Amino acid sequence: MQKTLNNTYLSMFCTELAMLLDAGLTVSDSIQVLQDDNNNSESREVTTNLYNSLILGNPLSAALGEAGVFPKYMIHMIEVGEKTGRLVQTLHALAEHYERQTRLSITIKNSVLYPAILLVLMIAVVLILIVQVLPIFNDIFARLGAQMDPLALSLMQFGGWLTNAAIGIAIVFAVIFALLFIMWVIPAIRRGISRFFADRWGNRAIFGRIASSRFIYALTLAMASGMDTADSIDIASRVSGGSRVVDEKHRKCAELLESGKTLSEALNAAGILSAQDAKMLSVGSVSGKADTAMAEIARRSDINVRDSIDRIVAGVEPTLVILSSVVVGIILLSVMLPLMGIMTSIG
Repeated sequence: MQKTLNNTYLSMFCTELAMLLDAGLTVSDSIQVLQDDNNNSESREVTTNLYNSLILGNPLSAALGEAGVFPKYMIHMIEVGEKTGRLVQTLHALAEHYERQTRLSITIKNSVLYPAILLVLMIAVVLILIVQVLPIFNDIFARLGAQMDPLALSLMQFGGWLTNAAIGIAIVFAVIFALLFIMWVIPAIRRGISRFFADRWGNRAIFGRIASSRFIYALTLAMASGMDTADSIDIASRVSGGSRVVDEKHRKCAELLESGKTLSEALNAAGILSAQDAKMLSVGSVSGKADTAMAEIARRSDINVRDSIDRIVAGVEPTLVILSSVVVGIILLSVMLPLMGIMTSIG
């Protein structure tokens, strides 16, 4: 099974193809230009397969499907763009969609990376203290005919246990790493784990806002490509779903729409749009600019997600710094205070 192309490549591919089509080239000629200007062997193979399919008379959506490396969402949206005569607009919208997905992934990774580094450093400092530093102080106390604080002794004993069990701990971590690697490389297991976590936390706090943002953006893209509202809701649900609670929201939205509710009312009642955003969409619908209103709502939703991630990181970083400072301070004070007492009595 071939691996789906990453979001960065998809965004670049859609942008370049849209520019060539906008310049008046045919789809097959545009793909040939991309093929000729491509120095990467893997992506060149992709464009070669696309060109061979196109010269046989297949539409672009069919050629993308045969390639087996493009996401179904992209294929379906391009098929809609071909039928509605808005292929160039659809490609531009897809390019923006995948660029946004790339930015969101980078934001999340960067947000997790720095706190993770801080956590690792904190653990490393504590381990050095209890494994290397405390035994030295224990020898000093023994020479002075005294004993360390019970807390310091307990920590030193724990450090000794860690040292003795180092090989076993390393084996356990190696097994865990191997299992995680296997889970990552096997798509079925990876999807199962993702589904497990999504069912429990997919609609909570920042995860819920990310899910709503993806749905809104996918809905905006579908509507901009010429799809009717019902079909737009359906494809947006398939793209941005992934948990029972989120999928239930999407089903409720579709049911409300079928019962006669307006799009803004259905999205608000299903808990996807806030009252303020629903009002904006309602005004846009009345004025005949629903697409513009949805695009603005999607932009604001993206900003809100980024701001939420930044706020979480802004809270996690000082928390880790304070926690590490407190832990290190307690360990050092448990040693230094009794030592100062001994030195004072000797003096």
